[in-house]
Amino acid sequence: MSPRILVVEDNPANRELVTDLLEAAGYQVHAAASAEDGLRLARELRPDLILMDLSLPGMDGLEATRALRQDAATSNLRVVALTAHAMKGDEAIAERAGCSGYLTKPIDTRSFVESVSRFVDPGYPTPTQD
Repeated sequence: MSPRILVVEDNPANRELVTDLLEAAGYQVHAAASAEDGLRLARELRPDLILMDLSLPGMDGLEATRALRQDAATSNLRVVALTAHAMKGDEAIAERAGCSGYLTKPIDTRSFVESVSRFVDPGYPTPTQD
């Protein structure tokens, strides 16, 4: 069975692009347009990886990641920030919230799948929370 990836992204164009790239590479992709839907799907699906936009309306991606870490059912899921936040210190903020990695937008369509695949690899370390 191919790895399952949950994409939590409110921008329809970004969500579609990421989904198309990952599906073309053979991943099973599920998508959520809000943090609340993402949390629900994470509990239901237990995906191999969650790509979390940090700038979501309502509950943002950092808050959603913290919620995942505090829930015993989802605390060990890998969450990678997928964000346009690329200022100095933003990656550290994402890591403190519990993200296992950090990818910036706009994405490079030529290298995106390869970047994501390293987080899906079972040898990649699982997240830890501060």
